[in-house]
Amino acid sequence: MHEFFLPVIARAVEAAGIVTENPIRIEQPADKKFGDFSTNIAFLAAKELRKNPRELAQQIIPHLSFPPDTIAKIDVAGAGFINFYLTPVFIMQSVEQVLLQTDRYGEGASGKGKRAIVEYVSANPTGPLTIGRGRGGVLGDCIANLYATQGYDITREYYFNDAGRQMQILGESVKLRYQELCGRVIEFPATHYQGDYIREIAEQVFKDHGAALADTEEIELFKNTAESIIFSAIRATLERLGIRHDSFFNEHTLYTPDETGTTANQRVIEALGEKGFISSYDGATWFMTTKLGQEKDKVLIKSTGEPSYRLPDIAYHLTKYQRGFDVIVNVFGADHIDEYPDVIEALKILGKDTSRIRIAINQFVTTTVDGQSVKMSTRKGNADLLDDLIDDVGADATRLFFIMRGKDSHLNFDVELAKKQSRENPVFYLHYAHARICSLLRLAKQEIGFDPHSDPDYHLLRLLDNPAEIQLGFALLDYPDMITTSLRLLEPQKMVEYLHSLAELFHRFYQECPILKAEPEIARARLFLSLATRQVLRNGFRVLGVSAPESM
Repeated sequence: MHEFFLPVIARAVEAAGIVTENPIRIEQPADKKFGDFSTNIAFLAAKELRKNPRELAQQIIPHLSFPPDTIAKIDVAGAGFINFYLTPVFIMQSVEQVLLQTDRYGEGASGKGKRAIVEYVSANPTGPLTIGRGRGGVLGDCIANLYATQGYDITREYYFNDAGRQMQILGESVKLRYQELCGRVIEFPATHYQGDYIREIAEQVFKDHGAALADTEEIELFKNTAESIIFSAIRATLERLGIRHDSFFNEHTLYTPDETGTTANQRVIEALGEKGFISSYDGATWFMTTKLGQEKDKVLIKSTGEPSYRLPDIAYHLTKYQRGFDVIVNVFGADHIDEYPDVIEALKILGKDTSRIRIAINQFVTTTVDGQSVKMSTRKGNADLLDDLIDDVGADATRLFFIMRGKDSHLNFDVELAKKQSRENPVFYLHYAHARICSLLRLAKQEIGFDPHSDPDYHLLRLLDNPAEIQLGFALLDYPDMITTSLRLLEPQKMVEYLHSLAELFHRFYQECPILKAEPEIARARLFLSLATRQVLRNGFRVLGVSAPESM
């Protein structure tokens, strides 16, 4: 709808002799008494030109030239808002586009010729995926889907953390459990990974090598075996949720010298040093963020010689620029809130256009069963596992519940609600709306021979003028704008809210407007409206990565 209004308003503003730098925006008033759409351009221009906003609005209105039978009324409200009221015929005529474009409805071209990389999950391969990691995985997958709808060439990447102290601890943990299997008495450190999966990996090593490695000082084989087994399990879990990646970037490559003998991490230190932002004291190497107004400098290489997370993250992001991505999206957990601003500051210092970078932080997840929640710890081996949750509530409920709250909000995952077969469960409610339409269409084919493909007389939609029909039709027209809004905010929750509202409007229409018992043309028109609703639900489900059941 924005494409319908914007050029007409722009021409009217110009014809009225109003010169303004303010962009024209179209919004939907919360209260329908103020129209279906509204623009505040007169108000904004008045502030800029120091004129009366209502007078400017009255100057603009005579120059607004819309096609016939599209706008029922235009008026001015408040401090110069111009309100537009669409005709029912135009609303229902516009719904025809849903039926004509089908799977492509809602797609845009703003990303044509552009490359975007979305990095998500990127969990350390030190244990099975937890529920908290699952939320970030679903969020990232949905964001990648949103970018794809706008024509971007998408790369879905997993940053494979196969370097650093945690991987050493993982190898040591497996080695110690292996030595126990060899008959050694081991005092297992509390700092190491204690889950049953560590014992299972140790059993695999023992099966492959017997007790031959009992006295080895090396941990590389133990670490590599654990890494391989755990990451295979991570990928299998992600596949259960329909989450896939196109590429896996190995962190260890940032520690590996190139042909000049220099690592990517070292090049970051050198480049920041040339800019005057590196200092050495207390045995460590520091990023001098105090020069940027921060209270403390941030360590890049610890006194032990081990890099902090910031250093390889800076080096990793430089590779994204080198690979030529126009948009760089990072989906992080809440534990990155303090770190990522420093990474962006470093990239700015190194001359990179950080406006290309977009960050989505997802907050923590707790699971609740019968009102009881449990704190989780991967290290102690008592974490809530994502596989267990999928087993319990299914992939669709897992995905949808993860994103039905805003990413910035803590999520309390109510397992009992996710399993309910009732309207209270948003997954069931959305699935039921889609299945109900499928059932209606099957019945229509049996009883009145309705076949939308053999006789697509979509123009019959213009016969509909019942308020329930108009509200449903109007909501269908919101779908493309909802896609762009969700993408702009990196917030798939907006899609969930929209689809739930659409399902409510369909159920109301279904109750208030007889379909198969209506007059033949009205019956067909209402079936076309139902078909369009099903199409938008399907398109939305595809973005969210959930199924579209045809029966329940």
